[in-house]
Amino acid sequence: MRRRVLHELPPTAGLPLRIADLVPGRAALSETAAAQLGTPPLLLTCSGTVALMVALRTLSERAPRRRVVVVPAYTCPLVAIAVHRLGLQLRLCDTRPGHFDMAPDALAEACRDDTLAVVPTHLAGLVADVDTACDIAWGRGAFVIEDAAQALGASDRGQSVALRGDAGFFSLAAGKGLSIYEGGLLAARDATLRDALRRTHDAMAPHDRGWELRRTVALAALALAYRPSGLALAYGLPLRRHLLRGDPVSAVGDRFGPDIPIHRVGHWRQGVGTRAAARWPAFLAERRALACRRVARLQRIAGLDVLTPREEAQGSWPVLLLRLADEARRDAVLERLWSIGVGVSRMFVHALPDYSYLADRVPREPMPNARDFARRTLTVTNSPWLDDATFERIAFVIESVLERGA
Repeated sequence: MRRRVLHELPPTAGLPLRIADLVPGRAALSETAAAQLGTPPLLLTCSGTVALMVALRTLSERAPRRRVVVVPAYTCPLVAIAVHRLGLQLRLCDTRPGHFDMAPDALAEACRDDTLAVVPTHLAGLVADVDTACDIAWGRGAFVIEDAAQALGASDRGQSVALRGDAGFFSLAAGKGLSIYEGGLLAARDATLRDALRRTHDAMAPHDRGWELRRTVALAALALAYRPSGLALAYGLPLRRHLLRGDPVSAVGDRFGPDIPIHRVGHWRQGVGTRAAARWPAFLAERRALACRRVARLQRIAGLDVLTPREEAQGSWPVLLLRLADEARRDAVLERLWSIGVGVSRMFVHALPDYSYLADRVPREPMPNARDFARRTLTVTNSPWLDDATFERIAFVIESVLERGA
């Protein structure tokens, strides 16, 4: 970990911005994204987390006696923070063995008469089992909100994700495909619900010039730094510092404060996203083609499980999500690859009950499948900067570890 890395690949495949994107101009990001995805009108928010909060608050006004939100035990800590900020109660659902989907039996038990919403998660650009979540939730009178923060561009049976439930949201954060540094897009099929979501957003989100200035500066910095040379300082140096201190939660970026900024996205950042969006469909198609080739290579490694899209679904492939035979071998691969700048990382370090800083917001319940999934998985970037030779090096290390043992 002490070697100096001058060429750092990002952990996920974000669309690089160009200087021309930064020139002020037409701001039609939500309209452009809706046209590209084939969705009804989308609501632009200042983050995916705020999009979730807007959806939850709107739905809680429709069912004020329901206060429980059911989420997978393996998901982003920001989901738990958002639920807590709204004064709602979090209820965890264990996942299927070897997967991030909520286990149907566990979900049926978790979804009760007090449940406001169930939040299935499309993780790593792969499509979750939303149909089962809808069957169970709607049978109990609860709503379904699709967490598609990591799945902008993923589709299920020819339709964009985030449209099978009552509402769904995407993230436009750094590294999430199309990015304005921080942003979100909120979707709903029903026009009446869309109107209600917009009213809730307008009531919650002020025009905060201070926060928007901070995001503007951060987006400009992202445009300059989001390349292998810039990421060596902006991402790689802090990563290795956290790993040396034995803090993988901070290394991955799983440590969040209790406050969630809520404000409106300014005209300039919308314009940056609008111009970058013109290149995004081609970028998405390239990521899918590259992922297919590289998944085929990894699937030849005995003892390695590469998670792939559900039948009749297409992933958006920001990363390749891999599950190894056990934690020891997963850790052996990370020991060799995590800190050397080749785009190997982890998704979420823990299942939600195991983050110590969430102890006041997350029930401390046994979630064996989610914990096992967290302990055995790692990710490989699908960035265009990961060349074939470096990818083969990654595959060779994984193969060697699995053949010889940790």
